[in-house]
Amino acid sequence: MFNVKGALNRLRTTWSNSEESDRDPRHLKSSDDLSNYTGSRMSYEETLPPVTLLGYSPKTKNRLLHPEMCDELRPLMPTRIQLYTEWTLLYSLEQHGASLHSLYDKLREDASTPRRVGYVLVIKDRKDGIFGAYSNEPFHPHEHMRYSGNGECFLWKMESVPNKILRAKIREDKDEDLNDVNDDEDKINNSGTFNESWKLCAYPYTGANDFMIYCTSKFLSLGAGEGHYGLWCDDGLMKGVTNPTQTYGNDVLSREGRKFTIMGLEVWRVG
Repeated sequence: MFNVKGALNRLRTTWSNSEESDRDPRHLKSSDDLSNYTGSRMSYEETLPPVTLLGYSPKTKNRLLHPEMCDELRPLMPTRIQLYTEWTLLYSLEQHGASLHSLYDKLREDASTPRRVGYVLVIKDRKDGIFGAYSNEPFHPHEHMRYSGNGECFLWKMESVPNKILRAKIREDKDEDLNDVNDDEDKINNSGTFNESWKLCAYPYTGANDFMIYCTSKFLSLGAGEGHYGLWCDDGLMKGVTNPTQTYGNDVLSREGRKFTIMGLEVWRVG
């Protein structure tokens, strides 16, 4: 069994040797920033076993989340949440139908729900854009104007990096040795794990306001400011809206622009 206490101690030791801004990956906005952080978090990553995704039906064709994407999102989560190795699919538009009521019902906590977990919302738009949010609590409706969530919440979007970009990077790094280049390009062509890379752009809580999460029976939303929501989904989980907000300092998340069509949606419990 994975030793959570031991891992926490190793994490504290690793982080104590770095600057404050380097220690907290939630300060980072993109994978480019995260790449500069790689050296300082190398021993931290080595303490974490890989994520296992649970809950997909064998018949599910359009799976939005992959373990490589989890590796990108994980460093932005609170330390204790990062240590969980199992992510469980609670709601899938494909598996459970297009209904916000069903989503809320599937996320409802009971006595068996661990006390300290996280939740990841994943959305796919009509242009194959992948984006979403992390929440410290399950999405649930408030019929009276009431925001929930805390400063652990963040918005994110992710881009798949084509193989040709990986090849160009390999040639740039290893142009002195053609044999090494050919070997690594063979890995790209033949290995399922090296075939795909992801570039993350994350938008952590700014502290500008407390509009982290607002849900009703009619919609689900995260972030707000100046009359706009950072991420908004209707009750039929068919249409969505995304705008820059003060809450997260985010850009427009969807490839379609400020208004998008929901082609896929999933909510995962981390832990």
